[in-house]
Amino acid sequence: MTRFWCEFAWLGGDIATAGVLVEVHGDRITSVTAGVPCPADATRLAGLTLPGMANAHSHAFHRALRGRTHAGTGSFWTWRDQMYGVASRLTPDTYFQLARATYAEMAMAGITAVGEFHYLHHGPGGVPYGDPNAMSTALVAAAVEAGVRITLLDTCYLHGGIGVAPNEVQQRFSDGSADSWCERVDAVTGLDDRVARLGAAIHSVRAVDPVGMVAVADWAAGRGAPLHAHVSEQVAENQQCIEAHGTTPTHLLADHGVLGDRFTAVHATHLTDDDIARLGAHRCHICMCPTTERDLADGIGPARRLRDAGASITLGSDSHALIDLFEEARAVELDERLATQVRGQHTATQLLTAATVDGHRSIGWPEAGTIAVGAMADMVSVRLDSVRTAGTATADTALAAAVFAASAADVHHVVSGGRVVVRDAQHHALDVAAELARTIAVVQEDR
Repeated sequence: MTRFWCEFAWLGGDIATAGVLVEVHGDRITSVTAGVPCPADATRLAGLTLPGMANAHSHAFHRALRGRTHAGTGSFWTWRDQMYGVASRLTPDTYFQLARATYAEMAMAGITAVGEFHYLHHGPGGVPYGDPNAMSTALVAAAVEAGVRITLLDTCYLHGGIGVAPNEVQQRFSDGSADSWCERVDAVTGLDDRVARLGAAIHSVRAVDPVGMVAVADWAAGRGAPLHAHVSEQVAENQQCIEAHGTTPTHLLADHGVLGDRFTAVHATHLTDDDIARLGAHRCHICMCPTTERDLADGIGPARRLRDAGASITLGSDSHALIDLFEEARAVELDERLATQVRGQHTATQLLTAATVDGHRSIGWPEAGTIAVGAMADMVSVRLDSVRTAGTATADTALAAAVFAASAADVHHVVSGGRVVVRDAQHHALDVAAELARTIAVVQEDR
């Protein structure tokens, strides 16, 4: 048994709790006791300790683009061309190295589980590797070595646009047909359920036709697996869908049995009133990725209206323009303030719930996201004495300080599944900055 004593901890209420002793056996929390002094044999966690956070939407290889896509004007579509350049150069070995460093950066930011929206499946020209799931294997191994649990959201990507064949790079993403996608994903075996799980994703209504949507949704339903899709990220996506199918992406997905409480709509930026009502009525998750949505000039999604309709909000770092779920959380609120000119659309507690409980549920880890008996032993300790958070070390102010002032740089201790992966703001196994610099240089030098 391992014991941790938290100066302050968030146990799910509207304020922090002082003096919380958490006992851990294996990967589970076995006891939580509040209002006690620190025992001599316990690890003292200063500041505010939160449950581990879930990054519900990641494309690991996009991390190689940071700082390289900001020259000139453009949109999502011009950024996408630059992303394809990186996708064209990766191999299973280089993807493993890049993903391991990226996931280690997530661990240092307090992320203990990631939903990897994985569509880079094959070799150049779409030729499968000897192991057709070599890229998947690389991602799972990378996450395990970084100390982050992973849900591999194996993504079906069949077309380069509605009714358009994949281009040269997109051929690496495509299995050719939904049946071939199912066959390949069924061959993903041997995952250790304690650290890695398998889910499914429909890349978008641009990349998967209705017949393919049904096949992927049926595959996920048959396994009780999470199912994700990019939905209405850009206005052009909606226009193309209406022209081709006579309806919006959300309506199209609903008509083909995709929506439900295991489904996550990623972005959901440009929605009609009917779209919002449908997503809420089906109790879908909505993954907001504000730093990416700002970076790509996508727009601001209607998070409050979706939540009021019955949907759950989750958070993702998507393109990894920044890996900081505190920034993603506050951006949901602050961006919506700009759009509505009204403050207080989301409370600190609601935003922390999005980063923890609901994020884990959306990627298939319902036993994680809380500091409670029986939950996964994930804890993230945030400094309350940095230049950003000094003066906030009280039960009444700690939660708001974490959401509205703290950053990933304030994370100093991370326990993932009972294992310490970050101590004194240092990753237990990697020099993460050096690894990122080295692996990104390798990927970029192949240009």
